[in-house]
Amino acid sequence: MKYHVPVLAEASISGLNISPEGTYVDATFGGGGHSALILGKLNAGKLLAFDQDPDAKENLPENDKLIFINENFRYLKNFLKLYRAIPVDGILADLGVSSWQIDQAERGFSTRYEGPLDMRMDKKNSVTAEGVVNTYGQDQLTDVFKLYGELKNARRIAAEIVFQRKHTPIISTDDLKRTLQKLAPRGKENKFFAQVFQALRIEVNSELEVLKEFLIQSIEVIKPGGRLVVISYHSLEDRLVKNFMRSGNFRGEAEKDFFGNTLSPVRQVGKLIIPDENEQEQNPRSRSAKLRIAEIL
Repeated sequence: MKYHVPVLAEASISGLNISPEGTYVDATFGGGGHSALILGKLNAGKLLAFDQDPDAKENLPENDKLIFINENFRYLKNFLKLYRAIPVDGILADLGVSSWQIDQAERGFSTRYEGPLDMRMDKKNSVTAEGVVNTYGQDQLTDVFKLYGELKNARRIAAEIVFQRKHTPIISTDDLKRTLQKLAPRGKENKFFAQVFQALRIEVNSELEVLKEFLIQSIEVIKPGGRLVVISYHSLEDRLVKNFMRSGNFRGEAEKDFFGNTLSPVRQVGKLIIPDENEQEQNPRSRSAKLRIAEIL
């Protein structure tokens, strides 16, 4: 818990509608904040917690109701089968980078610290941000910054990187920032670099593809009436989550039968929830958080 203040703690746990005897999944264990709150509501129930980062093990509590799975949540269904835990009563996923990951300069996630251009959630992953920046072609880089960073000057960013690396490889976070400094809009430098880093992190970790796989599997493993609770932090994630919870697909348009009845396997519960002013002040990293809840039909 010392590494992680859980975002939207009360609303997310309430959204799970926890039964003390139920089986739940924390798909993104991280610092263990949400898991601790779920465990506190269980009696005979159990919690399966996923995290692909081996460092997350340092945050594990001693609790026999908890099963920790050191894997990406894209393998949700396989491991729930392995532990004979299907169906589960609810799943919570906080899609943000954990505070303890951001604050480790050597992980390369933060624009505030100098460190290697790594950005891997799973240290076994062979793809790093350094590899992307120094080996992708200009068109590939343009797509990364345009699609995942939503940067209007994506082509210029890509061109500047390709030009710079011809002379000197871009190895560190500061190297990258120096390379792109002249392209950062005046007064909006922090936002610009946050978008650049976000784009690389999403590419390195295949985050949007993994999220899609996870959402599809979630409706296959949660029992009818069970809950899916997801906290997202940028528009690309939130759009996928919103569309999926609205319609059961990523287009956001529910399929209908011959009689016009909606065929979606999920139903939205309540409205979008965001942190109040007090939480945003206490935990600045919660400012962009969006919580959505769905019930499996």
